[in-house]
Amino acid sequence: MLLNEAKIVKSALQAKGLESPIIPNALSRDEKYQKIRLLMTEVVSTLGLDLADDSLQETPHRIAKMYVDEIFGGLDYQNFPKVALIDNKMQVDEMIKVKDISFNSTCEHHFVTIDGTATVAYIPAGRIIGLSKINRIVRFFAQRPQVQERLTQQILVALQSLLDTEDVAVSINAVHYCVKSRGVMDVNSSTQTTALGGAFKLNPSTRSEFLK
Repeated sequence: MLLNEAKIVKSALQAKGLESPIIPNALSRDEKYQKIRLLMTEVVSTLGLDLADDSLQETPHRIAKMYVDEIFGGLDYQNFPKVALIDNKMQVDEMIKVKDISFNSTCEHHFVTIDGTATVAYIPAGRIIGLSKINRIVRFFAQRPQVQERLTQQILVALQSLLDTEDVAVSINAVHYCVKSRGVMDVNSSTQTTALGGAFKLNPSTRSEFLK
């Protein structure tokens, strides 16, 4: 059964057209694992690699387990973090900013790594969120096949819906290995995206404070 917070966030993303392109299936965790393991066995064999070699024997197993339990865990809202929200009894009305949140994601175009950091800020209204929960929300949405623009917006909308305020801002700087390790093979470039809401979008000084 989904946590109420997960339902709120999922509904908000769907309403804004920002949910990942996920289609429902009835496969259990073990069924997904078994199917991916068999398919990766076929991929490895097709590449001409010897699965009898002791270095390769467990590769299909490792990839299937990694996909289901680790790097794509954010596809399942059962894994959405339990979020601690408290009333803003201290009447905090200044920016709260968490910087340099590290994450790894996966490019949905090539299924290679996106390696980055996020900065997230909000101005409290009636509720305050536990600081580590911001990191966990970033990680949840990163653990999907992603495009950086959508990831940035998903974090923004998730926090806006949970905190019941538009005053949220997200900035992500990331290296895309689909650029670094293939194609143009540019090892130096990185990509920065921002998503701004409320005062961060409308007030130049608030936006400047966040972005500095």
